[in-house]
Amino acid sequence: MTHRQHWFADRLNWPKPWQLASALTCGLALSLGSGLTAKAASPETAPADLVSTLEQIATAATAGDVTAVMQGYSPSFTNEDGFTYETLQTALQTLWESYDSLTYRVELQSWEPVEGGGYTAETVTYINGTQTSSGRPAQLESVIRSQQTFADGKIVAQTTLSERNQLTSGDNPPTVSVILPEQVKTGETYDFDAIVAEPLGDRYLLGAAVEEGSTAQDFFTGRPVELELLAAGGLFKVGEAPANPDTRWVSALLVSDDGITVVTRRLRVEE
Repeated sequence: MTHRQHWFADRLNWPKPWQLASALTCGLALSLGSGLTAKAASPETAPADLVSTLEQIATAATAGDVTAVMQGYSPSFTNEDGFTYETLQTALQTLWESYDSLTYRVELQSWEPVEGGGYTAETVTYINGTQTSSGRPAQLESVIRSQQTFADGKIVAQTTLSERNQLTSGDNPPTVSVILPEQVKTGETYDFDAIVAEPLGDRYLLGAAVEEGSTAQDFFTGRPVELELLAAGGLFKVGEAPANPDTRWVSALLVSDDGITVVTRRLRVEE
C-alpha cells in the first residue's frame, strides 16, 4: 500500500457511515410512498391526533430525546427489517451518540383510516446531521420513503419503501450521482453506478461498493472495506439479487485527495 493509500485508509477509521446513515430509517422513516390505495386522503384532511403524533416524534428526534420518541411507538412495534421496540430504541441511542446534531423534518403526504380504528400514513422525512470523528467533521443528508400503521395514537408497524443517504467529509468531497433501481426480481442482475461529476484530471480517486442486509442484526455488524484505485470517474458495478425476497443496502464509498462521499440506497428484492 502506498503512502497515499495509507492516508486514505486512516481517513476511514470513523464509524461505518453507510450503517449509521441507514439506521436513521429504522426509527424515523416517516416518508412518502406508493402503497396506499385510491382511497388515500390528502394531508389537509388528516386527523389532528395523527398530525400531532408525527410532529411530536419529529420534534423529539431533533432534540435527541429517545424516551420521547419511543412514546410514539407501540411496545409491539415491528418492521420489515426485524426491529422491535427494544432494538429500535437501542439502535437510535447508538446512532445519536455518533452525531453532534440531527434535524428531522416531516411532510405528511397522504393517509387513510384502517378498519377497526387507526390509520395508515405516508409522509416524507428529511434528515440532516453533523458528525465529528478524530477532529474531522462530516455532514449527513437523508430522504426516506415508507408507510406506517397507527393504532391508539402509536406506530405499530412500518415498511420502508426507499431511502437515500449521503455522508460527506473533507474540503471538497466528490459530487456523486447514483443509478440503482429501487426494486428488482429475485436472482436478477442489476447495475449500480456511482458517477463523480468533477473531472479527475491528475487526481487520485479510490472507491468501494458495499452490499449488505438491512436487518437489525446488520446494523450492529461491521463490514470490512477494500478500496480500489478507480481509472474512470466513479464506480460501475453489476450486482446479482439474492434468490429469495430481501431488502439490501447498496453503498458506494468514494475517496479523493480532499474529500470523502458515501452514498447508500435501499434495494428491494421481490419475487
